[in-house]
Amino acid sequence: MDPQNTTNQQPFAPIPTEAETTSPVGSMPPTQSPPQATPQTIVTPPSGSGFLKKLILILVGILVLVLGAFAVVRFVLPGLSGVVSGTELVWWGLWEDEGIIEPIIAQYEQANPSVKITYVKNAKEDYRERLASSLAREDGPDIFRLHSSWVPMFGEELDAAPANIISSQEFGDTFYPVAADDLIGPEGPVAIPLMYDGLAMFVNEDIFTTYGATIPRDWNELREVARSLTIKDERGVITQSGASLGTANNVDHWPEIVALLMLQNGADPASPNDAAGRGGQALSFYKQFAAVDNVWDDTLPGSTIAFATGRVAMYFAPSWRVFEIKDRNPSLKFRVESVPQVPKEDPTAPDITYASYWAEGVWSKSKHAGEAWKFLKFLSQREQLTKLYQNSSQSRLFGEPYPRPDMRELLLGDPIVGGFLELAPTAKSNYLYSRTFDGASGINSSLTQYYEDALGAIDPKRDSSRQVSTLSSGVQQVLSRYGLAPPIPTEK
Repeated sequence: MDPQNTTNQQPFAPIPTEAETTSPVGSMPPTQSPPQATPQTIVTPPSGSGFLKKLILILVGILVLVLGAFAVVRFVLPGLSGVVSGTELVWWGLWEDEGIIEPIIAQYEQANPSVKITYVKNAKEDYRERLASSLAREDGPDIFRLHSSWVPMFGEELDAAPANIISSQEFGDTFYPVAADDLIGPEGPVAIPLMYDGLAMFVNEDIFTTYGATIPRDWNELREVARSLTIKDERGVITQSGASLGTANNVDHWPEIVALLMLQNGADPASPNDAAGRGGQALSFYKQFAAVDNVWDDTLPGSTIAFATGRVAMYFAPSWRVFEIKDRNPSLKFRVESVPQVPKEDPTAPDITYASYWAEGVWSKSKHAGEAWKFLKFLSQREQLTKLYQNSSQSRLFGEPYPRPDMRELLLGDPIVGGFLELAPTAKSNYLYSRTFDGASGINSSLTQYYEDALGAIDPKRDSSRQVSTLSSGVQQVLSRYGLAPPIPTEK
């Protein structure tokens, strides 16, 4: 970089002085003895002007050196600092401990000595809001974890992957279709998943064995099994629930369950007031487990605790709930099955589950976005995903399920993990999710509030069109903030 206002100065030419003259002393008058002497020229001592000239030249030379050194320090070295110190990337994680990630980082750094990666595990509380604030202050991380449904909330803060690192075509060939639907933008992929997760059905094996129940494969069968496995005492209090479904206040992951029912029924959670009334049908169906079938009610503890303590036959959740259940009750015998389906009009239609997973994005203002994408591409390869899974499995029951279809068979036979991956190739997604910690103003939390209000107002024994219409207006209001729906016209 050219120095600014610090061009090397040439020394000023010294002002010329009159030449110092020397005058020969006149011939001495002749004397008789000795005879006439040989004439001699006597030079007078030099004046101070020559010394001054040399001093000026020395001082000017020193000045040039000082100015040159300043220019190098001020302008040249900063431009070379990236070469000298290397590339530094900061990665904000959320769930994985440093001990799981660091060995993989060390491997990458060893192969790329000029790259330094710092992993920071964040607390889950208000994570999305803290991340958004950090990016707004322009001191955000180069890489950060985000939920798949958060892409519209971050918008231009997400960098699109260079096509020479991972193109949209390569992304679609590498990961499950739901990830391609969620994470590929107009200019290419905006995040890379290092895991997959979604809803599955947890089954209490002791209860099923005791009563000779069979695993339900559609929701109508599930209703029957749930009623048959529900036990009440003489006061009508539920002591054993067939299925933890039907309410909003004490059913963990009810937003995902409702979204699943809507998608399977041909409705869209982002536009629940469809002409065929399929959205309202799904909401009423969910509500009837408590309001009609009485297999669950508001007096019971949270569904995760109820299942962990052996009081529920069937429970719905993502894979990470397994760890909580095992911590609460290590002796509980359960397995994980894929979710039931709505009876199909077309038998060839694929089975559907509801995906809920996290991915790694690159900040669009990162000074090293290209290197960040190279690192994420490295992490998403089979070898590194296997190591991450193995590292995680050393401290817990299993690692994060693989996001790649070509690795699905490695875990499909697992009695727990396999239930989550069975329908991963046909999984769907939306914006209705619980426990993403996106804050009160986040897209997930805002939609959940509107759906909770609607469920509270719906009576499954009556027409619900009015409640669904009100719900649809609230959903549109939330989605319009992120350009996912047209704004609601204001009344004049």
